[in-house]
Amino acid sequence: MSIDEHTRPTPSYYVGIGASAGGLEAIEQFFQGTSPQTGLAFIVIQHLSPDYKSLMVELLSKKTAIPVLRAEEGMMVEPDTIYLIPPKKNLTIFHGKLLLSDQPPHDRWINLPIDIFFRSLAEDQQERAIGVILSGTGSDGSRGIRAIKEHGGMVMVQDEHDARFDGMPKSAVSTGMADFILKAEEMPGKLLAFVKYPHLTKVEGGERLAHSDDSLSTIFSMLRSKTKVDFTFYKPSTVFRRLERRMNVNQVDDLRAYIDLLKGNSRELTTLYRELLIGVTNFFRDREAFDYLAEAVLPEVGKQKKQAPLRLWVAGCSTGEEAYSLAIMLQELIEKGILHSPVKIFATDVDNDAIMTAGAGVYPESIVADLGPVLLAKYFHHKGDNYHISRNIREMVVFAQHNIINDPPFTHIDLVSCRNLLIYLQPTLQKKAMEMFNFSLNPGGILFLGSSETTGEMSGFFTPQHHKWKIYTSKGKRSLLIESGERATPFTVRHPMTRLPTTRPFAERVDNDPERHLYDRLLRALSPEIIPLTIVINEEMEILFTVGDTKNIFRLPHGRMENDISKMVQQEIAIPLTIGIKKAIKEEREVTYAIFA
Repeated sequence: MSIDEHTRPTPSYYVGIGASAGGLEAIEQFFQGTSPQTGLAFIVIQHLSPDYKSLMVELLSKKTAIPVLRAEEGMMVEPDTIYLIPPKKNLTIFHGKLLLSDQPPHDRWINLPIDIFFRSLAEDQQERAIGVILSGTGSDGSRGIRAIKEHGGMVMVQDEHDARFDGMPKSAVSTGMADFILKAEEMPGKLLAFVKYPHLTKVEGGERLAHSDDSLSTIFSMLRSKTKVDFTFYKPSTVFRRLERRMNVNQVDDLRAYIDLLKGNSRELTTLYRELLIGVTNFFRDREAFDYLAEAVLPEVGKQKKQAPLRLWVAGCSTGEEAYSLAIMLQELIEKGILHSPVKIFATDVDNDAIMTAGAGVYPESIVADLGPVLLAKYFHHKGDNYHISRNIREMVVFAQHNIINDPPFTHIDLVSCRNLLIYLQPTLQKKAMEMFNFSLNPGGILFLGSSETTGEMSGFFTPQHHKWKIYTSKGKRSLLIESGERATPFTVRHPMTRLPTTRPFAERVDNDPERHLYDRLLRALSPEIIPLTIVINEEMEILFTVGDTKNIFRLPHGRMENDISKMVQQEIAIPLTIGIKKAIKEEREVTYAIFA
C-alpha cells in the first residue's frame, strides 16, 4: 500500500443508492438537496440498459456540485464524491475499493446489481453502511437492505407515493427494515441529521449501556410484556449495538429518554423488537454445506429410517428460506431414489411476523441470486414481482411460533437445523438450547449449526461430522453416560408432551365430579354448526368432553392407552397444539394459535 493510500481521507459513511425505472428524477432530487461537503461517499447503483451509452455522469453533474465519477476497477472510494455504476457491470466494494464484474446475459438470468452491491457494502463497512432505495420496478435491493441492517447499518426508503414506480420502495418497506420512509427531497436533511448526531464508538456505547442495568431491565420488561420474549440473556454486544442504533435514529442519547419514547410510542417498541430479532437468511446459505448434507449425511440417515417418516426441525426459521431449502433438497433425493421416506419438517421461530411470511411462501425476485435456474423453475411459480413456493414443497413444512428456551421441544427428530441463532445468545441460553436439541434428536440424529457456532458445553453429547460446516451426530444420552462414567442429567424443562402423574384414576375423578352433569348439558347444547369441534381438557392435558366431528384430528396411540390430548391428536399438530395449550394455561388468557400446514 502506498503512502497516499495511508493518508487518503476516508468517508465517515458509505451511502449506497439503488434506483431503477423513474430513478433519475429521484436521484436528482436527492443530490440537489445534498451539501457538497458532508464527509460521505455516495455510490449509485442504477438499472441501466446494456444497449445504450449512459449519460448519467453528464446529467447528474448539472444538478449537483459534488464531483460525479463513473466507477472504475480498483478505484478507492473517497468522501464527498459520487460514484456511478457503468453499464453491463456489477459493482462490489472490498476494503473501501470498488470492484467491477460483468453482468450475466439479460436473456438468461435476472440480474440484481443493487442487492449485490448492498450485500458487499454491509460486509465491508458494517455500521458505516447506509442503504437508500429510490423509485423502481421489481424488488432489487430488498435482500440487500436486510444485510445492511444485520451488520449495523441504516436504511432509507423513498415513500411509495413519492416514487414514479413504487415496486422497489414497496418491496423494501415490506421487509420492515426501513429506518426512514421519506420523499426523495426530504432524505438529505434526515441523512445529515443522522450522520452528524454524536455517535459513540462501539466501546463507548457498550460501556454506557452496560452500566445502565436498571434502564435495560425496564426496556426488557416492556419488550416481554408486549411480545412475550425475554431478551435479558441475549448476547450484550448484539443488544447494545441494535439499541444504540435505534437511539441514534431517534436522536436520543439517554436511555431514560428512550424509555420515555417507548412508553409513548408502541410502534417504536415494535421496531426495537424486530431489530433485536433481525437475522439474515437466504436459500441454500453456505451451498457447500447443503451439498455435503445431500451427498454424505441424509442418504445414511435415510438408510436407517428405511420407509419410516423422516422428521426435521428448523429452529429459528425466520422467513422460511432454510426450511424450504431442506425440503427442496430432500425432494430431490426422493426423486433420485436415494430416499424412500415421507418427510415432515417442523419450522419454528419466536417472531410471529416471520412465521406468517414463511407460511405464505412468497418471496421477491431477488431470490434468483440464491437459486439456480433449474431449482427456481421447478419449485417456484413466478407471479407479478414475486416467486411463490410450489405446493408440494409447501406441504412438507409445518410452521409454528415457538420459543426454543421456554416452549417444549419436538421429539423423535432426525435432523435439527439451528443456524446463526445461537450466536445471539449468552452461554447460559446456548447451553439450554443445546440441551433441548439433544433431547429432541434420535441417537445418531444430525445437528446442523451455523458456521460460527459450536456445541459448547454440550460437546460430549455430539460427534463432529464436518468441522467447517458444523454438522454433528448425536451420541444420545446413554452414550455420554457410558463414556463419562457420570450420572447423566435428565432434561429438566417441564413439557406437556409427557403426562403428569395423577393421584387417582381419571374415570373416578370424573364420575365423582359434581359439575360433570352441568358441563355435559352445556356441551351437548352447543351446535356443531356454530362450533364445529369443541374439546374440553384439564390442566393435566386429559380430555374431559368432546363435541363435534373429531375425524382427522385424533388417532389411537400405540401401546398403553393414555387419555392425553398431546398423544391422541395427529402427529402433525401435536407439538403446536400443546404449545398453545401451555401458553393459555400459563398466561390464563385466550390464545388464538395459527398453524400453517
